[in-house]
Amino acid sequence: MTSLRELKQLYEQGQNICEYLRRELNVSTNTPEIIEIAYDLQTGSYTRAMSDPVIIKHKTAYTATIAGQILKHCPTLSSVMEAGVGEATTLSGVISLLRMEAGHESLQGYGFDLSWSRLSYARRWLTENNIDQVDLCCGDLLNIPFCDNSIDVVYTSHSVEPNGGNEEPILRELYRVARKYVILCEPGYELGDDVAKARMDHHGYCKNLPGISRELGYDVVDHHLIDCSAIPQNPSAITVIRKPQADSGVSDSVFACPKTRTPLVAGEGVLYSPESLTAYPIVGGIPCLRSENGILASRYEEVAK
Repeated sequence: MTSLRELKQLYEQGQNICEYLRRELNVSTNTPEIIEIAYDLQTGSYTRAMSDPVIIKHKTAYTATIAGQILKHCPTLSSVMEAGVGEATTLSGVISLLRMEAGHESLQGYGFDLSWSRLSYARRWLTENNIDQVDLCCGDLLNIPFCDNSIDVVYTSHSVEPNGGNEEPILRELYRVARKYVILCEPGYELGDDVAKARMDHHGYCKNLPGISRELGYDVVDHHLIDCSAIPQNPSAITVIRKPQADSGVSDSVFACPKTRTPLVAGEGVLYSPESLTAYPIVGGIPCLRSENGILASRYEEVAK
């Protein structure tokens, strides 16, 4: 396989890394490894783009659309999370707009991403824009490191997009973590024209999110295209899933072991899982909560005392 340094050079030359790696590995869909590499190499591109007035105008409309959907369906909330937060250029706008509404000044924000590099840029972006009360961590959509029913509203912004073929397990995880609503802003494959569908097929994008959600028994209360897609050939659609309150008891904990979905205990430079006997390091202030980040530490509790 091409080395990471070589892939970085190819990216800087304008190569589509997901497409390149699919060819090299002879696979038709994006594997988690492909997605991680491709998006990590993009680190910095999203915050740099926010100096472009055209991008700023689009992002303003886009975040207003997401915040509007959250408030429309869940006017009372205390926490919100972007799954696949990237560099937080969307989360920052959504959080700011939600906090402007009466009663949401203390809203707690969360975000996770595969890439530690992107999260480090996200922290800097949030600090530069004076946005506090946002906790970030490394995690993946297939094993979200948050407790059941721990976040009022969980939303995505084209993070499910490259995961074609894994729609069902990702939807299950998003639904598990949400307390009230899951709001997806993802490619609207079923609502797109033939050109858009061909492009999405070529890139291995997700499909049929509302249909799969209904098959899982979820309550899909809305599904429609939005008019502020970044790329016309990749139309964005909002899918709103309501979670019955009777089935979603409030969780007192937030971060969870990705292996057991049970609460983590804060330690010195780590978050520890008493159930899996695993310590997850905190690097540069960012908890690394992917399964592969865990360190077997069966004696941690007695040593920590």
